Amino acid sequence: MRQLYLAATGMNRGKTTVALGLLAALVDRGLDIGFIKPVGQRYAIVDGQPADEDAILMRSALGLTDPLSVMSPVHIPRGFTKAYIRGEVTPDLPGRIRRAHKAQADGHDLLLIEGTGHAGVGSVVGLSNAHVARMLRAPAAIVAEAGVGRPIDEIVLNRALFARHGVEVVGAIVNKVDADAHPTLPDVLRDGLARHGIELLGMLPYRPLLSNPTLSMLVEQVKGEMLSQGEDLDRVIEHVAIGAMQPRHLIQRVGPGSLLIVPGDRTDVIHAMVAANRASRLGGERRGLFARRRQVFGRAPEDPNRTELAGMVLTGGYRPRPRDLEAIRQERMFAFLVEADTYEAASQVHDLLVKTHPADRGKIELTRQLVSEHLDIDKILDRFTDPGSLRAPRSGPVATMAKPAGQLVRLVGSGIRSLTGRPGRSADSRSTARKET
Repeated sequence: MRQLYLAATGMNRGKTTVALGLLAALVDRGLDIGFIKPVGQRYAIVDGQPADEDAILMRSALGLTDPLSVMSPVHIPRGFTKAYIRGEVTPDLPGRIRRAHKAQADGHDLLLIEGTGHAGVGSVVGLSNAHVARMLRAPAAIVAEAGVGRPIDEIVLNRALFARHGVEVVGAIVNKVDADAHPTLPDVLRDGLARHGIELLGMLPYRPLLSNPTLSMLVEQVKGEMLSQGEDLDRVIEHVAIGAMQPRHLIQRVGPGSLLIVPGDRTDVIHAMVAANRASRLGGERRGLFARRRQVFGRAPEDPNRTELAGMVLTGGYRPRPRDLEAIRQERMFAFLVEADTYEAASQVHDLLVKTHPADRGKIELTRQLVSEHLDIDKILDRFTDPGSLRAPRSGPVATMAKPAGQLVRLVGSGIRSLTGRPGRSADSRSTARKET
């Protein structure tokens, strides 16, 4: 059995996209590959069994037959981290992971292990990605988001923690690369990582369908009230705008696919958006009462077949006037009312966690296509390593820092882990995300 641990530099970097596409490519080759997500932060209940959402996705999308209990052995429910720190719960989480890993290793020739976030996530319960990769004796590949300085800095930083735990980083994959706009970026990233002895294993291009949230994700993750559902909750949010200027100026800055965030008492903006949306849907500028021309959107759509706004988030808890709300519903526009002010609402939309669900057939097919076309599958397959060929890891973190011997013994003996992971997330049977407080 050969295996690879897939990590990332943070949230929304594309780790699950790479995992799904890579698994699909290897399954299409007829290879016997299994999947395990040792530690899950977002889970759902399937047939009475809690399982990480990514494990559910891989099993459903690729037709894997392994039990969810071994594909997703550990989940961090709401409130668990605080209870763990207070010493109120002492489950054998490492043992649970080892047993599940052994079952997968015994049953497959290849095993893809998907981590959770950056190298330090999970440290709060003694199960950071670096610690788990060391425990399972798996080399790691790191997924980062496009850029120049930031991805290289983040990859080098994460590699340092893996190295401290004795885990080899065999390369990096950079996601959301716009090579058309920045044609020199691939060479720059390859050369920049090579300066640190890290191989670039491939790059995936930016695609809005995979990178941007949908209206349904907004409804799942932001607390509020649905005023008008619109026609398609799976509509991708292509652009976000704040309604903080005169309507005639704002209309020029938004367009089909835009999500407008505006106070619910801005009747002028709401009325203008409904009128512009109607004009756009009907095919252009229309002459209104007294020969005034109704403005249409100034921002060009990414898809010429879509002419309407993605919708509106109405802030401050201000409910629109009845006639404005009726106009929104007649226009079949998405409208969502939140108590938060405009800045807080915009921050929540910006931080939406973008995930692929088993029902997202279009996203799954696009993922398979992009990974197959843009990643060197043979090169990545060569990085899968037999754990028996690696030196057995030590019982504690590898000592690479110059510390007095006594101090080092106290640190290792006390079980201290570097970096603090993000609080865990969980979900109910409908996979509704909840943030731990």
